[in-house]
Amino acid sequence: MPQSSRPVALPRLASGSRAARLGLLAAVLALPLAGCGQPTAQQQGAPPPPQVTVASPVSKQVTDTDEYVGRFVAIDEVNVRARVSGYLDKIHFTDGQLVKEGDLLFTIDQRPFKIALDQAQANLAQAKANLDFTKADLERARTLLEDRTSNAISKQTFDQRTQAERTAAAIVQSQEAQVRSAQLDLAFTEVKAPVSGQIGDRRVSVGNYVTGGTAGSPTLLAVIVSTDPIRFEFTIDEASLLRIQRRKAGADIKGDPVSLKLIDDKDFAHQGQLDFLNNVIDRETGTIRGRAVFENKNSLFRPGMFGRIRLQSSAPYQALAVPDVAIGTEQVKKFVYVVGPDNKIGQKVVTLGPLVGDMRVIREGLAADDKVVVNGLMRVRPGVVVNPQTADAAPAGAPPAAAAAK
Repeated sequence: MPQSSRPVALPRLASGSRAARLGLLAAVLALPLAGCGQPTAQQQGAPPPPQVTVASPVSKQVTDTDEYVGRFVAIDEVNVRARVSGYLDKIHFTDGQLVKEGDLLFTIDQRPFKIALDQAQANLAQAKANLDFTKADLERARTLLEDRTSNAISKQTFDQRTQAERTAAAIVQSQEAQVRSAQLDLAFTEVKAPVSGQIGDRRVSVGNYVTGGTAGSPTLLAVIVSTDPIRFEFTIDEASLLRIQRRKAGADIKGDPVSLKLIDDKDFAHQGQLDFLNNVIDRETGTIRGRAVFENKNSLFRPGMFGRIRLQSSAPYQALAVPDVAIGTEQVKKFVYVVGPDNKIGQKVVTLGPLVGDMRVIREGLAADDKVVVNGLMRVRPGVVVNPQTADAAPAGAPPAAAAAK
């Protein structure tokens, strides 16, 4: 220890006690040296190595999946429009309710169409009466013409009556068509649901004039979309499509199971199946349109709603997995800390696979007998000696990878 530069003051002793004076001087000089001989608390021993928890990788059977973003679309979506023109008389639904095919939705004022039907039926009755007269007239002419002795009618007159009968028959057919047309127009005054589903809000109020027919712009009355089942459309990139096709070995992927997650779901909890894959790849985007179908009995899914769909992209295979919390990140690299035989920390760069529960699949960079640090990551660095404590990283029923490999 450094000595003080201040002189030590010695007590004055009586003369003649030389031996006492020398003993006292030795005792005073020994006081500062006694403090230098005692070790400090830090000098008594080095701090213990940090304690970490390690676990062996787990051997799991996994399946690679791909995820895509898409949106729901209704299988049937119908714009309800009037087929005849007239004033809207009644509305028979509540905005947003579920309707069945054939349910009455709107009624257009029927009075003009009933009048037109009555007129058409009257014209038909008149045409039929005229047809009956011409038929009877033709039969009389035929009888007279067959009586060669009387010469009461000429061949020309017979032909004229034949033509009159045919004309009357054609008029009857025309009037029958007019009656059917008037009946159809009258039926079109009752606008019914063409499909089952959920109807939106009414676009026209009672008392407004609506335009019907196919010419011009028929008035839009409401929109109906089917709800159950419902489709989910998404796009697949070309590389993912090749992985799927190689897995299927040319077989049809229609009917393959898929899972879906909504924006507020924590997992892919909704199950469906592939319904359609387009026959061409878009040249501009390099993607192909796919479609899945889901049950929607509780009307959770709505057309236009976004979601994330997961498709199987590989056959099942065995892989190593570690807890996802053991994965570290260094810029773009992913790594894990492992404990060597001398309890020193080492770092291994790994290639990650899918997340299975709370376990992360490791594609490359890890051996089955490695001891991976799963707890205490903030206390270690490569080369640090640690005190490892073993933990079981495997979930219930899943063996460690080293044991599964034996």
